[in-house]
Amino acid sequence: MANMAQAIRMALHYGEKNLGVTDVFGEDVGAPLGGVFTATQGLETAWNSPLDERGIISAAIGLGLAGDRCVAEIQFADYIFNTIDLLKIAGNTLWASNGQYNVPIVVMTPVGAGIRGSIYHSHSFDAWATRLPGWKVVLPSTPLDAYGLMISAIQDPNPVLFLKPKALMRVRGDELIPGEPADEKELKAMIDAPIGDRSKWKPRWPELSEFAIPIGKGKLVREGTDITVVSYGRTMPLCVKAAEKMGAQGVSVELIDLRSLYPYDWTMIRESVQKTGRVLFVNEDTEVTNFGEHLAYRVTQELFYELMARPKVLAGKNLPGIGLHPHLEEASVPHLEDIEHAMAEVLAEVP
Repeated sequence: MANMAQAIRMALHYGEKNLGVTDVFGEDVGAPLGGVFTATQGLETAWNSPLDERGIISAAIGLGLAGDRCVAEIQFADYIFNTIDLLKIAGNTLWASNGQYNVPIVVMTPVGAGIRGSIYHSHSFDAWATRLPGWKVVLPSTPLDAYGLMISAIQDPNPVLFLKPKALMRVRGDELIPGEPADEKELKAMIDAPIGDRSKWKPRWPELSEFAIPIGKGKLVREGTDITVVSYGRTMPLCVKAAEKMGAQGVSVELIDLRSLYPYDWTMIRESVQKTGRVLFVNEDTEVTNFGEHLAYRVTQELFYELMARPKVLAGKNLPGIGLHPHLEEASVPHLEDIEHAMAEVLAEVP
């Protein structure tokens, strides 16, 4: 089974061969490294940009306006903040031009903690991204979803932010990507560059198929009747484990993987909360002005009389930075025990 980095790489290869992708670029995206997480190794259209985030976004906008399909990478989300004004321009161009010009670009960037990256390589961009009108925003939690969402992002006529959870880039999935070999060692031998001299190395790509996951469509990971848990990205696998542990205690947890932050699957959330009457939103972005707060607000506004407990948001601590020491990082973002405790709190509240 592919890990998430391999899944993204295969989706980009499919994009350059079948969907008209002309450029994949960013810092260290081209040979020989193929990206910090190796998600762009072996791609024919990949090239290295200068160390200039504003230049990367500006080039992507120019390529999009010229009619090309490109995927630009900001090496870590921590360094995307000095491009906010340019991202706003990319998002409002279709509206500002009265529908004459669209910007069909993908900007991908790794987000979140989990790699001991300290204050410059550990932060999230979830809430900031959803405040950029005109952009679609996706954040997968499995390799197959990463593949399918990248295919949809490339095809979309709108600008799409593809947020990659750093902590899950090396995690293998339990579902095959259409066309990949079942043996992970065989896949590695085909598409992973060797250590050392790569000057003559070329990947042997599997015969991949198009597999697109619609942007805006969540995934019902687990059906339940007692509480709804909504998550995405790095915290999603933790929520799965928490739901399994609670299930062993007789608690029926309904679990939703949002996958798309904008547009998001409100219908799935609404129908689930109407069934369970209780909801917990979990993510690793900071707790103040968190995207989960918006979802909790909407649940309260639209489903108030159907709730049996207050909606709860479990998120990262509102700190200036995430520390390098493992204990500091672990104390900054939600973990399995935190999710279990939050679920228990929501369940214990009496209407």
